[in-house]
Amino acid sequence: MKKIMLIIAVLALSMGQAAAQRVLPKMQGIAIGGGFVDGKKDSFYGGLAAETYTKGGNKWVFGAEYLQRNHRYEYGLDCKQTIPMVQVTAEGGFFKHLLSDASKSFLIYVGASALAGYESVNWNEKVLNDGSRLTGRDGFVYGCAATLNIEWYLFDRVALMGNVRERFLWGNASDLNHTQYGIGLKFIIN
Repeated sequence: MKKIMLIIAVLALSMGQAAAQRVLPKMQGIAIGGGFVDGKKDSFYGGLAAETYTKGGNKWVFGAEYLQRNHRYEYGLDCKQTIPMVQVTAEGGFFKHLLSDASKSFLIYVGASALAGYESVNWNEKVLNDGSRLTGRDGFVYGCAATLNIEWYLFDRVALMGNVRERFLWGNASDLNHTQYGIGLKFIIN
């Protein structure tokens, strides 16, 4: 009889306590996302990343990103041309867990990453439609990024992500830093 009472007590105390285990060490996920660059609606980015969680809910992130900033060039009365500046970069970084709720359904991270890649100005076409020549050159870029990342788990293995990121790249033909705002989805794979 004591064993039955003990089992009933344990079951009663544990009812409603079961929750999915999230952000455990060695858990891995694949994240896909995109958004806007520098607050311009015609400048955008998209990326794919692999994430691995460590102790304390922190994570390592490794990925690749495509960023395109479009610049308008106007000549004459009704003549306009768009000049794309494209950066393709690889990234590796560490994200520190800052805050979460008790169920680990909502998490906030701050992260730092190293970036390296290639930049192309107007797809290496130096002469514009009006005969003007671009002075910007294609080349390798390198730098870092600081990110504020928010995750909200929709299901046990699917999270909606939002982020704000500031990229600092040297060796490019455009400005040193660019601000990104984006959303994405993360799928936990193990």
